[in-house]
Order: sequence, then C-alpha cells, then structure tokens
Amino acid sequence: MEPTSQVSLPGKKQEIKKQEADGTVYMNFMKGHCCYDAIPTSCKLVIFDTKLQVKKAFYALVANGLRAAPLWDSKLQRFVGMLTITDFINILHCYYKSPLVQMYELESHKIETWRGDSFQNVYLQCFNPFLIQITPEASLFDAIYSLLKNKIHRLPVIDPESGNVLHILTHKRILKFLHIFGKTIPKPAYIQRQIQELRIGTFSNIATVQQTATLFDALSIFVERRVSALPVVDEQGKVVSLYSRFDVINIAAQKIYSNLDMPMHEVVRRRSCFVEGVIKCYPYETLEIILDRIVKTEVHRLVLVDKSDVVKGIISLSDLLQAMVLSPAEIYL
Repeated sequence: MEPTSQVSLPGKKQEIKKQEADGTVYMNFMKGHCCYDAIPTSCKLVIFDTKLQVKKAFYALVANGLRAAPLWDSKLQRFVGMLTITDFINILHCYYKSPLVQMYELESHKIETWRGDSFQNVYLQCFNPFLIQITPEASLFDAIYSLLKNKIHRLPVIDPESGNVLHILTHKRILKFLHIFGKTIPKPAYIQRQIQELRIGTFSNIATVQQTATLFDALSIFVERRVSALPVVDEQGKVVSLYSRFDVINIAAQKIYSNLDMPMHEVVRRRSCFVEGVIKCYPYETLEIILDRIVKTEVHRLVLVDKSDVVKGIISLSDLLQAMVLSPAEIYL
C-alpha cells in the first residue's frame, strides 16, 4: 500500500493546483481588462445640474429610460454625486402623508436643496460627501470590488485629466462583458454545478410583498431592507410578478405619486414603462444556465422558485460577481 500512496501523491497535488487555477479564471480575466474595455462604443449619458428641480430630474430619467445620472455643481465646478431612483423612493417614503396632502418637497425643491440642514431627515444617496468613482485605466476587478464593497449599483468612470464622465459602469455591463469575451478563456468546472450546491444568492429572510399590500408598503420595504426588487406574491407565497426599484419611476411617469395607498396588484397592472418581469430559475439548474439566462434576458436578478412557484431565493448580479470574481480571491463583502 505504501508505494501506491507515494505514486498517487503528486497526482493529488496536481489536481489541487488545477482546481485552484480553475477557480481563479474569471478573477484573472477581470484583472487583465480595464474599465475602458467595457465601455460601449455608443451609449446615452445624461448629466443633471444641482440647480434642476427634483421633480424635473426624475421626469428626465423617465424620458431617457435611465436609472441614474451624475450631478454637476456649477459653483464647485465638479461632479458631486449621483441622482438615482433610490433617492426618489426615499423622498416619497419620507414625505408622503395621504392622497389628500400634496408633497410640497417633491413639487418645488431643487436638487441642491436636499443638501440643506433642514432636509437631513431624508437619506439621499446622491449627496455622499465623496463621489465613488473609478478611472478608465483601473481594472474591472477593481470596479467589481468598489461596486460590491460600497453596495452601489452604478460606478462613474471619470477621466482623471479632463474630469469628464465617460460612462456609468454597472454590474449588468460587467457581467455582459464577461459573457461575451469570456468565451475565449477555459470554462471553470464549477459552472456545471447546480446552483443549490454552490449556494449563490439569498435563500433566507427573503423580502417579498403581498399583492394586496399598498405601494407605500413596498416603498417601506425598499427603504428598510435596501433591496433592489420585490417578488409580489399571493397568499400561498407564489410569485405573481416582480416589482423593482426601477418600476417606481412609473409613479413619476404617470404622476400618481400622490396616491401611494394603491394596492400592489393595481400598481403592477398600471405599469406603462419598460417592465423587467419575473424571470425564474430552479435549484437544480447549473450556474452556466443561470448566467446565460440572466445575460440574455437582460434582467438584474432571477427569482429562485420551487415546482409550485413559491419563492425560495433571489440570485442577483452582485451575487454572481461575488461568487465568480471576488470569492476566488478570498474577498467576501
């Protein structure tokens, strides 16, 4: 038995080394490409001056089909933050009283007003004292690290020489880049494993909203749980639709932000802008299938369900990037 174990030992070492190398394929790919590589040749970029009215800014996001825009302070002559749909949600949640009370704060104030001490009771992401940004030359690995560490969904790529915003980098854009150009590198073995084995995603304490709940209830969950989307479920816990932060912009588009007592089934029915929809996945499906589906459908998350369509988990873009790129480097955020 002794000679046999001595012969097999080098083979085991080689197998371990192969597995380690296999797991770092995507990490090394991201380290080998810079942010500039992921910038599309043509894209839309809207910039808001902080003197713009809050309401008009959100209307502009709707008109351009955007989720966020960099903010320019003409006095300081620099970018000071990002205005996002999360900010719109926080404003609505903080100042909504009833359908009979007009939200003066949303109707009249300029973006810069929210910097004042009198409005510190509402948390706005757009006025982070330090704008989180990245340079075009930085690696995509650094971009992923920054996105996940700071728990943000949009990272401005700013030219250090001109100070101009070149692009807004997102999880979605990075994963699509990997999906397209990653075909030139060997596929790691673990992408053939089932998603339930890999435990990628959230499987407990999942934030959902009942279809009989109100829109204000949904906004409260967005604010308190800081999730990006809510599966809308029936009494049995079966998913019937998906309501995301981006869907909230429909409130601005339809000018119905004065009535947040509307039930969720009615809110979902009245959506007129782009609707992401519910794209489901199952525990027995492989990571490769999950990746392919999330990129091709261009959604931001998949709802993990059982055979009865009862919600069992959520798999987001950030979950996938964490598992494929940062975890092999033993970075857990």
